[in-house]
Amino acid sequence: MIVAVSGAGGRMGRLVAETVDAAADLELGALFDPGHVGDVMAGRAICADPEELASADAVVEFTEPDVVVANLDRWRSLGLHAVVGTSGFDRDRLETVRGRWGDGPPNLLIVPNFSIGAVLMMRLAEIAAPHFAAAEVIELHHDRKVDAPSGTAIATAERIAHTAEQQRAVESTELISGARGAAVGGVPVHAVRLPGLVAHQQVLFGGIGETLSIRHDTTDRTAFMPGVLAAIRAVANLKDPVTVGLDAVLGL
Repeated sequence: MIVAVSGAGGRMGRLVAETVDAAADLELGALFDPGHVGDVMAGRAICADPEELASADAVVEFTEPDVVVANLDRWRSLGLHAVVGTSGFDRDRLETVRGRWGDGPPNLLIVPNFSIGAVLMMRLAEIAAPHFAAAEVIELHHDRKVDAPSGTAIATAERIAHTAEQQRAVESTELISGARGAAVGGVPVHAVRLPGLVAHQQVLFGGIGETLSIRHDTTDRTAFMPGVLAAIRAVANLKDPVTVGLDAVLGL
């Protein structure tokens, strides 16, 4: 399976390229990133011509929210399966991409978080939600993350709200606007940005006389690579032309 990388000059793009190149069952194809043309990784120079990706079977997209939709149009026109790790996919953007992608093949897999532990954390939160009266989500990321809250936090809050209709935000008066966080489906979400962090999330549930805390910590970006490889290997065989999350890949 030939795998191209879009956004190959970025931190995650470089790591994905190195990981694919080291995988025995995958072949690293073209590297695309108009901002890093000529940089060399794994013996390949990064290009700015999307047509150079045409010989690949799939492309992994790790770019920026403002270019990802246009890039997906390109990969769809070239018949490439696409695995997307770019952030910023709220409900409206997902609907836009679903409409533009249409029926497969090829297939599109959008993954808010490639960490297998984070995916399990979201599933555990979904299981716990019906048994508690209220929940809050706290996500913590490095200071160079461009968006807030994270896609994982948004997805977690939406899944909690969808699973448990009784979930509610505890009412209190904000002395300073924003102190109670942003509401996602009625679930408060708080975003922390600090140097020294990578990616972390805690889900707090409260009920009569008890609380439950589910926390996941990513301490190194290499934690995302098993999920990336699993997504690449599965994307061509997914039953839907557009799939969101690793749940289907992991059988959750």
